[in-house]
Amino acid sequence: MTRRAVLSGTGSALPRTRVSNAELAKRVDTSDEWIVERTGIRFRHIAEPDETTGTLGAAAAKEALKAAGLEPSDIGLIIVATATPDNTFPATATKVQALIGAPDCIAFDVAAVCSGFLYAVSVADSMLRTGAAKHALVIGSETFSRILDWEDRTTCVLFGDGAGAIILSAEEVADEAGAKGRGILATRLHAEGQYCDMLYVDGGPSTTGTVGHVRMQGREVFRHAVTNLASVLGEVLADTGLSAEDVDWVVPHQANRRIIDATAKKLGLPAERVVLTVDQHANTSAASVPLALDLAVRDGRIKRGDLVVLEAMGGGFTWGAAVLRV
Repeated sequence: MTRRAVLSGTGSALPRTRVSNAELAKRVDTSDEWIVERTGIRFRHIAEPDETTGTLGAAAAKEALKAAGLEPSDIGLIIVATATPDNTFPATATKVQALIGAPDCIAFDVAAVCSGFLYAVSVADSMLRTGAAKHALVIGSETFSRILDWEDRTTCVLFGDGAGAIILSAEEVADEAGAKGRGILATRLHAEGQYCDMLYVDGGPSTTGTVGHVRMQGREVFRHAVTNLASVLGEVLADTGLSAEDVDWVVPHQANRRIIDATAKKLGLPAERVVLTVDQHANTSAASVPLALDLAVRDGRIKRGDLVVLEAMGGGFTWGAAVLRV
């Protein structure tokens, strides 16, 4: 028998306020046509003052707990992936812990921007396999609107706020089940810090003492994203002995429709096997993959036994992928 981290529940939460491209065009020099043509984005949700990364993460966590049939007291590990924490410290994971009423457990944040959820999944997978906990709550939660420069139309139109959560549970799987058995089959993570100035926030406690705003070299990010995501998807599938033909669903980071389409084409994956939410949510950074995953699970597209691949790339550059049998 082999211990694996098995998906036992998903959840998500979006801010109350939904903003269309037309509404955004009243504030920024842009248009619905310009945004849709270049990104595929039509709407995004923007957090109100009383909505934070912590409160959104907690709301998504409660939905995941309900789906898994678990109580907060069952959770032994909470990891929040975010680039927009409620505070410099303590970790937003501890705030989520308090908000959902979970007792003493392991709780910490992971900062890898848009790849953060994949990094958090990989960490949780390792910790569950080694017996650190029985059930892990893994959350991607962001209030990216707080760090946008609303005068910069090249970035402010791209992002939105939201949270997605999953529960991974340690279960024993028969060795002979192999890739047909449930659970996370493989993860791959990468980082190339030499490109950090292509997508970054121009502030921080140790440098400017301010929060700062998102800055991006769009063309370079696009080029690296397509190459890196196609490469890491090939790597993680090779680790499992599987191929693109075996994949039932790809749940990609929802940054840009053109990046998603180009990556799928490079791997020979049909568009109908790719989960898309970028048109409704925009880029929610670390929240985008779990948000899309929850949507596809709840609407019945992703079913028990399906082979699902998750992937993302973000500032750093960081990127990663995971293969799991639902």
